[in-house]
Amino acid sequence: MYKSAMYRLLINRLKADAQSFTGPYSFLEHYSYGLGADDLTAYGEQEMKRSGKAFYARYHNLTRNQLPFIRASDQDRVVQSAEKFSEGFHDANLADETAAETQPSPTVAVIMSEADGSNNSLSIKNCPAFSQKPNRDVGINAKARWAAIFATAIQTRLNNDLIGANLSVGEAIELMDLCPFETVASNDPSSLSPFCGLFTATEWKSYDYYQALDKYYGHGMGNPLAPTLGVGFVNELIARLIHSPVHDRTCTNRTLDSSNATFPVDAKLYADFSHDNDMEAIFAALGLYNATNPLPVSSIQDAEHSDGFSASWTVPFAAHMYVEKMGCGADDKEYVRILVNNRVMPLRTCGADGLGRCTLDSFVQSLNFARGGGFWERCYIS
Repeated sequence: MYKSAMYRLLINRLKADAQSFTGPYSFLEHYSYGLGADDLTAYGEQEMKRSGKAFYARYHNLTRNQLPFIRASDQDRVVQSAEKFSEGFHDANLADETAAETQPSPTVAVIMSEADGSNNSLSIKNCPAFSQKPNRDVGINAKARWAAIFATAIQTRLNNDLIGANLSVGEAIELMDLCPFETVASNDPSSLSPFCGLFTATEWKSYDYYQALDKYYGHGMGNPLAPTLGVGFVNELIARLIHSPVHDRTCTNRTLDSSNATFPVDAKLYADFSHDNDMEAIFAALGLYNATNPLPVSSIQDAEHSDGFSASWTVPFAAHMYVEKMGCGADDKEYVRILVNNRVMPLRTCGADGLGRCTLDSFVQSLNFARGGGFWERCYIS
């Protein structure tokens, strides 16, 4: 909601202060900001339906006769995402001629409140100290240092082209934000927003890295407290993998997790829906990017040299993580593998094999940080 209002104010001020809009800026003459604060776009709906179909297809031996147990954090677009995923799953079932029978569409079984004070393993709002100094400033400072390097020249160019605009560095970056948001909100996402053409390919690479710094130092391994925010979900994941009650003293909802109706541990399929920042904290709590060295804030380091870490690799639109438990052939052991946006993650902390699999026992043992509650006590130190 805050960002929506921020973009609207920026556009209104730009139209009031700039003397003229010519060349690539001419579209601004009649442009008005119309994006909502909590909308799932039509393109987002399509992506979530495709995600549900892909989930059904990937796990077809399980999905033909079973429905996933679905939870969602309670922001409108998150719940809508879960519902569209369910529609896609159901459409795939209807089209599956090998299914034993047509199943009903899966429903969102649990919607978890994001209100302040609510225990919710799908939300990062449970740790008061995280939104205070110094934890809050880790990501802010990292972004500001890189912005001063890459965005100052953009600010100067825009102000030279838009006489009277007097854009700040932050506002120049906000105009870049509008490129992806406007594109996916349009009726034809294959046609780029005119905001995209205001910036060069090199500038977009710098912007991509700006977003990587935001996620790494804001909600990932680069923030000392961020991994703790994902601990509750990881402990729930362990419970599901080993069919055991949840053992957690952090952000889990003990009332929900103690009931088989609201937190079954014997289901074959689960699907949880949340936000990108929450996913980054969960990735950090799982140790998926433990091998990523601290990202430099004065030069670009690409994803290949960051052990796969980049905002565009970890949390693009419709980002997803699959956690798979499997048995293989005559081997009596159970294995775990994790995929982030279809990329098999190298689970170095538990000695993964060439297929990215750890034994279930070694995977659970590797999650000592989460099992010990992370640094939860720091959440209440002001």
